[in-house]
Amino acid sequence: MASSSGFQDFLNKHIVGPMGKFANFRFVRAVMAAGFTVISFTIVGSMFLILSNLQLIITADWFVDFYNNTLGRFQDLYSNIYNAVMGFIAIYFAGSFAFNFTKIYRDEEKIDVDPLNGMFLALFGFFITIPQYVWTDGKASFLTNASKKAVESGSAVISGYGASASGFARLGATGIFTGLIIGTLAVQIYRMVVKKGWGIKMPDSVPKGVADSFTALLPGFMIAFVVGIIDGILVMMGTDIFNVLYIPFSFVSKLVDSWWGVAIIFFLIALLWFVGIHGATIISSFYQAFTLSNLAANNAGGYHVFAGEFANAFVLLGGSGATLGVVLYMCFRARSVQLRELGKLAIVPGLFNINEPILFGLPIVYNIDVAIPFALAPMTTAVVTYAAIASHLVPKITVQQPWPTPIGLGGFIATQSWRGAVLAVVTAVIAAVIWYPFIKRYDNKLYKNEQAASQAK
Repeated sequence: MASSSGFQDFLNKHIVGPMGKFANFRFVRAVMAAGFTVISFTIVGSMFLILSNLQLIITADWFVDFYNNTLGRFQDLYSNIYNAVMGFIAIYFAGSFAFNFTKIYRDEEKIDVDPLNGMFLALFGFFITIPQYVWTDGKASFLTNASKKAVESGSAVISGYGASASGFARLGATGIFTGLIIGTLAVQIYRMVVKKGWGIKMPDSVPKGVADSFTALLPGFMIAFVVGIIDGILVMMGTDIFNVLYIPFSFVSKLVDSWWGVAIIFFLIALLWFVGIHGATIISSFYQAFTLSNLAANNAGGYHVFAGEFANAFVLLGGSGATLGVVLYMCFRARSVQLRELGKLAIVPGLFNINEPILFGLPIVYNIDVAIPFALAPMTTAVVTYAAIASHLVPKITVQQPWPTPIGLGGFIATQSWRGAVLAVVTAVIAAVIWYPFIKRYDNKLYKNEQAASQAK
């Protein structure tokens, strides 16, 4: 008992405490909220991407002819709807982040900041960074590269603004991280101005909407000067904010988009859940910007494994811990009444990757009997999935499917291939095999306890 108590004290001190503090950082909560907002848009856009690629998914001659003569006539329209999401994803992410960041400060510090003002100030600062400049003859000039070769490669730049078939450059996935940094700067400037009482004071008779617009006036000037000065200095040095931020974020992106990085991510999700913290929500708030960026890059011709709903399509089938096989065992093979009855309740949610019933009902939280498979199963399925996609046995992920999509269908939608569906079934079986000896042993333990309690009566 002392050993168990010591283990829990260790977890509380070194894991629960630090991760709880991390999860409560205002910046983290704002990023998390922005991610949830953006995902709904990416799902909508992805459905139209599938519609534009149906003839590549179903390759039968009769269907291709049917498609080309009907739905295929509007293919550019479907692509445009997808590009309206992914081509401007940085705007949605930065705007939602700044809105939620400002709202958190308003509610928790009880200061008179308007989330809409915070959002527009952040986007204002972000748009200042979009144009590309060159420093020539002692002055900054808009970069222009509209040669035939540049246009054909999709990298044409006119008066500082780059454009391609998928939208304006820097407003897509590559702008997410710049948007977060500039959004943070804008919100902090806005917050500081309001807290110090700087700005134009309007009479009480002036409508609040008008007064709020004047409240944003001074922060707007300050953001313009600060971002403009930073950008100007960097341009003189032959670079800009985008290129500077690309270095650290590209490095982190490569770490995340590796087989061992993916394995660590799912280990951390399991570890946090084990101590009662919603690991999937916390860890996904960290990696979501990278998977969205990789998803957009995949559709622009890149090749990233860790993209879109990688987790819910292939790794966490049944929910955190990859527990689909567990609920099937509990429902149809369990000897103990506790697991059998819980399995009946958990089977339907489990098919849609929802497993809170067994996380707290089995339980998995603080249950050392199931700690090993709870971490090992998703880590194994993550590495198997990574290997399958990296080796091109399964196509890259190009679609953001709804996370509760059932096994097989999620993998098919994510990769737009039957091989994605097969991979999902394979990873579910692998997870079930890993879980089987542990859940069977735990089931026998509960069964013996139930029998002993029954005989004692």
